[in-house]
Amino acid sequence: MLARLLRPRHEASAHCDLPCGVYDPAQARIEAESVKAIMKKYADNDDPVFRTRALIIKEQRAELVKHHLWVLWTDYFKPPHLEQYPQLHQLFWDATKLAGAAGAKGTVDASQADDLLAKIDEISKIFWETKAA
Repeated sequence: MLARLLRPRHEASAHCDLPCGVYDPAQARIEAESVKAIMKKYADNDDPVFRTRALIIKEQRAELVKHHLWVLWTDYFKPPHLEQYPQLHQLFWDATKLAGAAGAKGTVDASQADDLLAKIDEISKIFWETKAA
């Protein structure tokens, strides 16, 4: 009975414990830059232990890229943004695929990281246009 009385009536979820309203594509970009740098370090090193560590860290960073992109897509952008920028859905689809197993997470090809960074730049441009409006 007491548990039922103390249970919250409304639940909310956000990318952090308190919906702060602070969003910035720079978070995804920083992680994507890290992915690219790790790919280069991987290519320049023949030590198998170093390369294993590099792959693990690269995959973790690529997962963070996906997380930060999805936070923007699901928490920041709203239907009016999609009406104004109909390419948003495809941009996020492409960017998260480039961060995932088919892209940066699953390869050491730095050109994949460059493609991912380009998509993040496109998203960032739209993001800042919407913030200025």
